[in-house]
Amino acid sequence: MQIEPFGVELWMNEWETRCDWNLAETCVESLTIDELLTLTGHQPSDLAELLPMKLTYGAIEGSERLRAAIAAQYEQLTPSNVVVTHGTIGANMLVHKTLVQRNDRVVTIVPTYQQHYSIPTSIGADVHPLKLREENNWLPDLDELRAIVTADTKLIAINNPNNPTGALMGHDTLTAIADIARSVDAWVLCDEVYRGTNQTGNGTSHSMADVYEKGISTASMSKAYSLAGLRLGWIAAPEPLIEDIMIHRDYDTISVSMIDDHFATLALEHRDSLLKRSQHITRGNLNTLDTWVDQESKISWVKPASGTTALLKYDLPATSRDFCVNLLTATGVMLTPGSALNMEGYVRIGYANNPAVLTEGLNRLSGFLQSFR
Repeated sequence: MQIEPFGVELWMNEWETRCDWNLAETCVESLTIDELLTLTGHQPSDLAELLPMKLTYGAIEGSERLRAAIAAQYEQLTPSNVVVTHGTIGANMLVHKTLVQRNDRVVTIVPTYQQHYSIPTSIGADVHPLKLREENNWLPDLDELRAIVTADTKLIAINNPNNPTGALMGHDTLTAIADIARSVDAWVLCDEVYRGTNQTGNGTSHSMADVYEKGISTASMSKAYSLAGLRLGWIAAPEPLIEDIMIHRDYDTISVSMIDDHFATLALEHRDSLLKRSQHITRGNLNTLDTWVDQESKISWVKPASGTTALLKYDLPATSRDFCVNLLTATGVMLTPGSALNMEGYVRIGYANNPAVLTEGLNRLSGFLQSFR
């Protein structure tokens, strides 16, 4: 199977360990184990409960306790609707491998996480992009979607909240997409890895797995929960599809780490505390970024409604890669070039890191922009 190189991952692999101020990071500032224990009302001494743990494969599909904690995030799901995976990246791969065959028609929004068009393309599917537009606040045009979704459409892939734009589809839009999919009996895969980071309200958006009977939601501990090091995600879907996914999963996963399972369970059983911390960081940092954008004449954007990233449009005579390489070389600040996302003329910024890192990184970025004047 041939597949297109993963643009963002190539960029991260090349530069992430060579920067001083990482504004390309997409996770809310990562937790230490000590911080996780504090947020969940535990003490370091409680780690002793791990000592008798026998390090076998554990529950193949994920422990019952973990799957119950995952299911509790949804309105209508039970543990039988959940299977645990190696991150959202493993979840998305398994869904595409299970559902998509050669010549199947797949509709995917772009920009989005590259898995959602490169994997079905590599399988030989007939992939049709629905391009999000800045003038539409990076939200899908439902009339365009209706025109692209034909009777032979197998899967519609969306990403909510959106990476890289931070756009957020509300319940009415999700319901409309479900109606479009229902009209042709298509599945809808919604990558919800940033769910829980909305800028208003309780911070948590509606899930496609609750909205549509053929809805599939994927997510993980990485972004909103600040625990990317656990490498633990999940698929929430109708039980018959979970059973089909398990057939594919046996070939590349077997089980996740029992230790990862343990800490993810602990975190999700206290998810309100973790999400409160994440929302405090993302909301405060987005205010900082908003003020900075207002002061920079060469930068424009659509302010994100959720997530941890934003697309910045720049008015400078440079490709996005040259812009980012020169910025990093001159200042130590790392952004992600739009070219890695097929969005030339933009750069992606992550704003959910330590507030001091964001502030210093933006100050250095301002100095770099000043050099063009």
